[in-house]
Amino acid sequence: MAALDDLEAGSHAVQTRFWKLALGSVGVVYGDIGTSPLYALRESLHGAARDGILGEREVVGIVSLLLWTLVLIVTLKYVVLMLRADNRGEGGTLSLLALAQRAVGRRTPLLLGLGIAGAALFYGDAAITPAISVLSAVEGLKLVTPALEPYVLPITLVILFALFWVQSRGTERVSAWFGPVTLVWFVTLAALGLLHAFDRPLIFRAIDPSMAVGFLIEHGFGSFPVLGSVFLAVTGAEALYADMGHFGRGPIRFAWSAVVFPALALNYLGQGSLVLAHPEAAENSFYLLAPAWGLPALVLLATVATVVASQAVITGAYSLTQQAVQLGLLPRFEIRHTSEEMRGQIYMPKVNGLLLLVVLGLTVLFGSSSALASAYGIAVTGTMMVTSLLAFPVLHRVWRWPVVAVIAILAPLLTIEAVFLGANLTKFFAGGYVPIIMALALALAMVTWVRGLAIVLKMIREGSVRLTSLIASLEKSHPARVAGTAVFLASDPDIAPAALLHNLKHNRVLHENNFIVHVSVATTPRVPDDERLTIEFITADFTRILMVYGYMEQPSVTRGLALVRKAGVKFDIMSTSFFLSRRSLQPSGERGMPLWQDKLFIALSKSGANATNFYRLPTNRVVELGQQMVI
Repeated sequence: MAALDDLEAGSHAVQTRFWKLALGSVGVVYGDIGTSPLYALRESLHGAARDGILGEREVVGIVSLLLWTLVLIVTLKYVVLMLRADNRGEGGTLSLLALAQRAVGRRTPLLLGLGIAGAALFYGDAAITPAISVLSAVEGLKLVTPALEPYVLPITLVILFALFWVQSRGTERVSAWFGPVTLVWFVTLAALGLLHAFDRPLIFRAIDPSMAVGFLIEHGFGSFPVLGSVFLAVTGAEALYADMGHFGRGPIRFAWSAVVFPALALNYLGQGSLVLAHPEAAENSFYLLAPAWGLPALVLLATVATVVASQAVITGAYSLTQQAVQLGLLPRFEIRHTSEEMRGQIYMPKVNGLLLLVVLGLTVLFGSSSALASAYGIAVTGTMMVTSLLAFPVLHRVWRWPVVAVIAILAPLLTIEAVFLGANLTKFFAGGYVPIIMALALALAMVTWVRGLAIVLKMIREGSVRLTSLIASLEKSHPARVAGTAVFLASDPDIAPAALLHNLKHNRVLHENNFIVHVSVATTPRVPDDERLTIEFITADFTRILMVYGYMEQPSVTRGLALVRKAGVKFDIMSTSFFLSRRSLQPSGERGMPLWQDKLFIALSKSGANATNFYRLPTNRVVELGQQMVI
C-alpha cells in the first residue's frame, strides 16, 4: 500500500513538473513568435497592396500563406523534426554544431563556417526583436489617441533602456510571471480572433493550402515582397530548438499544439476576416480587432508581452555567447550568475551593453515597426537555413538515415527557406542590409579569434619545452624547494606552462607539489563529475590533471580541485598558489593574418575576462607572470 502511495505521489510530481515546464515554455519559448500578430499580417497586406488592389483573393491567400508557413516551418521542421536532434537534451545552433562535429569526428572548416554564420545571424535577430516588438506594441497608443503619437518613440526607448538595465539584477523573480502573462496574451489573441472570425466566413478558405499556392502562382515574382513579410510570422521559431534544454521537448510540443498554434491561427483568421469586412482595417489589423473601450488595456498587455519576448531573446544572447566562448569562437567574456538556484540565469555585462546600444540605435534609426520589419527577416531565414544544413550530418551519421531519406526531408525545407531568404533579400536596401552588416562584423570577429588563437597556440608549441623533458632536467638540477602546492594552468597538457618556466627562471624555486591543470571543453552540454577528471601522477612532485567541462558549464578550477581531493590526492587547498601567464601581444602581420586582423585579435583578447575570474580562481592566491609575444 505504501509503495502504491509512493508511486502515485511520484506520478503526481512528474505531472506537476510537466505542467510547470509547459507553462514556462509558453512564456520563454513562444514569447517572440507570439508577438508576431502585431505586425506580420499588417506588413503582408501592405506588401500586397502596393499595386493599389487588395481583393478578397489576396487577403485569403495571404492568411493562408501565414497559416501554412506556421505549419511547415514551425510544426514540421522544429516541433516534429529538430526537437529530436538534441545534444544530450540541449538544442540551438551551436549545440547542433557540436553534435555535427562529433558525428563527423572533427571540426571541419565547413561545419565551423556554418556554426559561425548561424551564431552571427542570431545576434542580428537578438538586436532587432526587442526594437520591433516593443515599438509595435507602443504604436497602439496612436489608436488610443493621435495626440500620443509624438511620444511613441520616447516611451519605447525608455522601456528598452529599463529592460536592459534590470538585467544585472537577474530575472529570477519576474521570470515566474513570464508563463502566466504570456498565457493571458495567447488567450487574448484567440479571443480577439474569434470575435471577428465570422465577420466574413470566407476567411476560413485560408485553411486550404491551395489558396496559398494560388496566390503565389497568380502574383509570380510580385509575391516576393509579400513572402518577406509573411515570414515575420515565424520569427522566434529558433527559440523552440534553442530552449529545449530548459524545458524539454514534451512540454514545448504540448504548448505549441494546445495553446500557441491555435491562438495564432485564430488571430490571423480574425484579422483577415476583419479586413475582408472593413478593408480600411488593413492599416492596423491587429489593434482594430479590439473594441474601442478595450484598446488601452490591449496596448498595455501587448507591451508587457513584447517585454517578455525581448527578455527571452536577451537571455538567449547570453546563452549563445557562453556557448561560443566555451567552443573557442569568442574570447572569455565575464559571466555573472544571478541566481543560486537556477544555473541558466546569467548576466554578461559587455554583451548586455553592446546589445543595448545596438537596439536603441536601431529603434532611433528606423523609427517605426514597419520600417524595422524590412530588416527583420534576413537574419532569421539565414539562421534557419544554417540549422537545416547542420542537421544533414546529424540525420545521416547519428540517426543512421540513408542519404536519400535525409535529402527527401531536408531538401524541401531548404527550398522553402531559400525562397523566403530570396524574398527578404528584396528588402536589402530598405533595411535588410542592417542584419547582414551585423552578421558579417560578428563573423569576422569570430573568424579572427579562431585564427588568432590557433596562431598563438602554434607559437606556444614551437617555443615550448615538453613537460617530461623539463621534469627530467629538474631532477638533475635540484632547484630550491618551498612548501605547499602550485597549480599551473596549461593550454597544452604535454607542454611545460610558460608560468612554470618563468617561475623557475626568475624565482628559482619549485613547490613540493606541482599540478599541471588543463581545462578542455567537451562537445556535450554538461559533463558529470565522475567523468570530469583524468589524473596522471608523472613523478612524486608533478601531477597532470585534465578537467573537462561541457559547453553549457562555467569552468571552475577550484571546484575541480575539490574533486581531485575526493579522488584521494592529498594536498592542502588553503596553501595552494595558482600561477598564470599573462601574455602581452604585439602585432606583426607576418604570422598568417594581415596587420589589421592582428590588431583586431589583440583588441578582442583585451576585451575578454581575465583567467582568474573565468576559471573561478581565488584572487588572493593567484600569481601572474608576464610574457610578450609577437603574432
